Amino acid sequence: MPQTVSVPETSAELSALTVIWRGWRKTCPNCGQAPLYRKYLKQVDACASCAVPLGQIRADDLPPYLTILVVGHIIVPSIVMAEKYLAPPTWAHTITWLPLTLGLMLWFLPRLKGCAIGVMCKLGLKGDEQQGVEEKQTRD
Repeated sequence: MPQTVSVPETSAELSALTVIWRGWRKTCPNCGQAPLYRKYLKQVDACASCAVPLGQIRADDLPPYLTILVVGHIIVPSIVMAEKYLAPPTWAHTITWLPLTLGLMLWFLPRLKGCAIGVMCKLGLKGDEQQGVEEKQTRD
């Protein structure tokens, strides 16, 4: 008798680490096959592989906050250590840390947005203000 492998129908059945990792890789949090973005930060309307409506999920402010948190914890200790041990002139700080900060921000932002979208997809959140209003109206 052949064995069948059950494939999760939705990301709600997947582990949190799985959807976060798929978001980090910038792929669909549900199937992990198709790309999450069509442009730098513009997500696809629906997954090309599993048709999950990813365009409805709005991560809004969480990805920039996470990006600032992560990059800040990399850059600030690095600046302090460089100042303590190397004592470079101000111009050296400027030409080193500003481009490095910008580069890290641009690298981390789509990955952390993918993580946020993955978690929101797993929890069934859309990120809009109307979520739950329909359910409340049908109960009343």
